[in-house]
Amino acid sequence: MPKSKIEVLPLTIKRWDDMVSVFGEHGGYAGCWCMFWRLDRSDFKKLRGGGTKEILRQMTEKKQEPGLITYVDGKPAGWCSVGPRENYLALENSRILKRVDEKPVWSIVCFFVDKSVRKQGLMVEMLRGAVAYAKKHGAKIVEGYPIDMQTEKLAGQKLGSYAGYMGIASAFREVGFVEAGRASETQLIMRYKIK
Repeated sequence: MPKSKIEVLPLTIKRWDDMVSVFGEHGGYAGCWCMFWRLDRSDFKKLRGGGTKEILRQMTEKKQEPGLITYVDGKPAGWCSVGPRENYLALENSRILKRVDEKPVWSIVCFFVDKSVRKQGLMVEMLRGAVAYAKKHGAKIVEGYPIDMQTEKLAGQKLGSYAGYMGIASAFREVGFVEAGRASETQLIMRYKIK
């Protein structure tokens, strides 16, 4: 079987229809439209669905590039949210995912992969694309918050539902991220230092 062509490109207004195609009618994870970490919790709850979709669309209209769409053989197949940590209000206010230090970081907070291309290692390609995108925009450190399926508590288990939406630690390790802290027994804070 020939290898698929993978492209990881910024979400722009020209790619909006592709974003809708990736997330589907319900906006990814039940109407999130990748706003869970961007908005404070009360605003997210009020706006979830049509409101969060509209915010994401407005970001693209303002040329803010809120994340990256992944294409497999020319078809939109995945999403990765990446940007300066301070752009994610709920993340900045999180008691669990506190800053490791005061160094400026770019954060990767969300992945969404179409069912048709899951379990094919696409997250690794998305991470590489996110690091390259962050580097192009001046980032020195890229940070992620993946679940570690290799912990004793999760060993041998399979992900259910959307449990891995912040990523899987093994994919981060493959790209070169290292543990910088722990949010919990199963969730890591991992960093990639750009040279």
